[in-house]
Amino acid sequence: MTKITPQPGIMDIALYQGGAGHVEGVANVVKLSSNENPFGPSEVAKEAFRKAAYELHRYPSTDHAPLRTAIAEIHGLDPARIVCGVGSDEIIAFLCQGYAGPGDEVIHTEHGFAMYRISTLANGATPVEVPERERVTNVDAILAACTEATRLVFVANPNNPTGTMIGEAELRRLAQGLPERALLVIDGAYAEYVEGYDGGAALVESRDNVVMTRTFSKLHGLGGLRVGWGYGPSHVVDVLNRLRGPFNLSHAALVTAEAAIRDTAWATKCREDNTRLRAWLAEALAEHGVPSDTSTANFILARFGSRDEAEACDAWLQSQGLIVRRVAGYNLPNCLRITVGDEAACRRVAHAVGQFKGGAR
Repeated sequence: MTKITPQPGIMDIALYQGGAGHVEGVANVVKLSSNENPFGPSEVAKEAFRKAAYELHRYPSTDHAPLRTAIAEIHGLDPARIVCGVGSDEIIAFLCQGYAGPGDEVIHTEHGFAMYRISTLANGATPVEVPERERVTNVDAILAACTEATRLVFVANPNNPTGTMIGEAELRRLAQGLPERALLVIDGAYAEYVEGYDGGAALVESRDNVVMTRTFSKLHGLGGLRVGWGYGPSHVVDVLNRLRGPFNLSHAALVTAEAAIRDTAWATKCREDNTRLRAWLAEALAEHGVPSDTSTANFILARFGSRDEAEACDAWLQSQGLIVRRVAGYNLPNCLRITVGDEAACRRVAHAVGQFKGGAR
């Protein structure tokens, strides 16, 4: 029998389950399970990707300077305090690797993104799950859960999979109340969907214990290229860059992301279309007796009367070629997370849910 064993915590990790992409025996499938931008990347970004094919034999830059400069210009940030990663997932992993280990605790909320727990366990630290208040981040509960062992607190704002968020004053109160050795990480994967919201950037600027993470996978439509970034105090960014592999992002990913973030007109169009269709879909589902909290992201968390009803509706939607996401793994067994697709997709979902609620099974 082998004596080769992994580090403590690793075997406690449940494998991450991504959103399904097909249904056996069903054609004309619409994937609404991974919160992807239904309009895809801009034409400018796609052209940058095509041109990158001529340099596939070249190693990419190691400092990501052009992309960091573009991010800084668009968001009004200091490029020296930006670090880029393979999706925001990698930034989350770097934070856990750099600041949490055996004997340390990492706080996340009960309906928080699965990667917080996974990255915590991967580094031998202890994940601490804190209750939310009606599917909304509860600052008082987080502060009550903090101990001298707390090293990181992850808050997604807007949160996935609930779609809810808290205001800047609550985030500031949380940052001010943390133990001296703890970092607040504001996961802003969906921040661009909120008009006028800076994702926590102002809080990062004013404090030395706050880090913001962002991604190109959602609004910018680059989920397939895996590009994310973080913004934080210089002392934190220095640590993350020491952990980051020198060639963690490909040249194609870097130039495409730069083109995408500079195409602000496309980003605005995608945001406005999402806002309009999200409101329409939420109202249409409510008319069929399926409520949801007010979402600030690009998805809706549809609530059903029971787990059985949610799973039965999911099965019906699949039979109609509509793939959504069960979220029992996020402690929401009676809910389905539905990505806001294009107008045709939203109308198909509303019609199919209406059929289900009307007795079709």
